[in-house]
Amino acid sequence: MLGTGLKILIGVVILAVIAYIAVAGFAWKFQDRMAFPGTPGALPYPSSLGIDDGQVVEVVTSDGVLLRGWYLPPNPTPAEGSTASGLIWFYGNMESIEGIAPVLREFRPPGTAVLALDYRGYGASGGTPSEAGVYLDAEAAWEFLVGQSDIDSTRIAVYGRSIGSAVALYLATERPVKAVMLDSPFTSGRDMASEHYSFFPQSLVRLSLDNLGRAERLSAPLLVFHGAQDWIAPVEMARDVAQAGRAEDLIEIEGAGHNDTYAMGGRMYLERFREFLRAHLQ
Repeated sequence: MLGTGLKILIGVVILAVIAYIAVAGFAWKFQDRMAFPGTPGALPYPSSLGIDDGQVVEVVTSDGVLLRGWYLPPNPTPAEGSTASGLIWFYGNMESIEGIAPVLREFRPPGTAVLALDYRGYGASGGTPSEAGVYLDAEAAWEFLVGQSDIDSTRIAVYGRSIGSAVALYLATERPVKAVMLDSPFTSGRDMASEHYSFFPQSLVRLSLDNLGRAERLSAPLLVFHGAQDWIAPVEMARDVAQAGRAEDLIEIEGAGHNDTYAMGGRMYLERFREFLRAHLQ
């Protein structure tokens, strides 16, 4: 006969195993939602947030999802008969256009158009977010921007922050992008799972988000910003991505974590951002 204490221990172990399996199953099924926790909401007009010439635009993806976002035309406008460069902005997984409006307003490069669309399932965009889906969103953003009559399709740059780094690198390896800027990139979805959920088997990770592999295939110039004290995506990941992509520079921002690189980088960040674009979008 088993003693009472042993029975209790076995019961606790069985419950722990059941709970572990349940949580692992949840993580396997809902990992797209965990990586892209999109929150629906209104999309404000750019003029209400200090960008008087900005436009609200609608873009339909190849799988029929309606995306909404902002198009900030080149300012100053190009001379008659000439065209301007463009920049596509991919934000982080907990962000939205409304939330990053002050950054878009401040970082908007002179003479370069900026396009920022809310991913599917984010802001006022339709659909449900997923890794495959946001890549289709990126392709739709590209098609919209190069379809503008005053934009030179051979002078398009991409910027991606955090999860947006995966979207930016995807587009940069699928379309002729002229320059790539990343903020707080990670190496891959599996590496991030290993960093934060090491108690789960890596075989559960369906998400690829293979920044390292895509950086290796990158042909465009690369600039990387990263917080030196980032505990979400450790700075070692940025170093690996920068090395794989033969980056012109990796700027490690002292005192910055994952979500305060703009604030901690300050004027230096903005000037390096614009300097890199000027050098490669001429």
